[in-house]
Amino acid sequence: MAEIASTNETKRAGRKSTKKSTRVDLTPMVDLGFLLITFFIFTTTMCQQTALELDMPHDGKQTDIRGSGALTILLGASNSIYYYEGELLSNGSNFKASSFKEIRDIIIKKKRSTDPKYMYVIIKPTDGSNYRNVVDILDEMTVDVVESYSLDNITTGENQLVQVTESHNKVL
Repeated sequence: MAEIASTNETKRAGRKSTKKSTRVDLTPMVDLGFLLITFFIFTTTMCQQTALELDMPHDGKQTDIRGSGALTILLGASNSIYYYEGELLSNGSNFKASSFKEIRDIIIKKKRSTDPKYMYVIIKPTDGSNYRNVVDILDEMTVDVVESYSLDNITTGENQLVQVTESHNKVL
């Protein structure tokens, strides 16, 4: 373990003095360290990855949605969000822009003003939106406890309206 070796004997005025040096063997300490590391590796629980549960609709009868309970969220380029309630009017007067900070208030307001069994959110990402925006809006559905929502393809009219709005607002 540890050794004490005497070296360098010197004589001074009749006294004999010895200087002793110590050498510590660290092998047992290293062994103990590896044993502890091994113990903690085998006794810890590895973090289990969690995945977002996504229910896909079954083939067959489609679900009818009341126009008054529907909220359609369109995800645009550069983290922009557009939404409208009910059906999109032909003149686009109910088409509005929002941000991720404001969308929670809009969803909660819609939830309060609508019977829960008729509340339905339709999420439509555009080609300019990114994966993170889709995940963020799905997380928002979980946070706001929206029970009925779905991902859908954007229609041509909606896509044109988003593109016109983004070009008018100079969104890249």
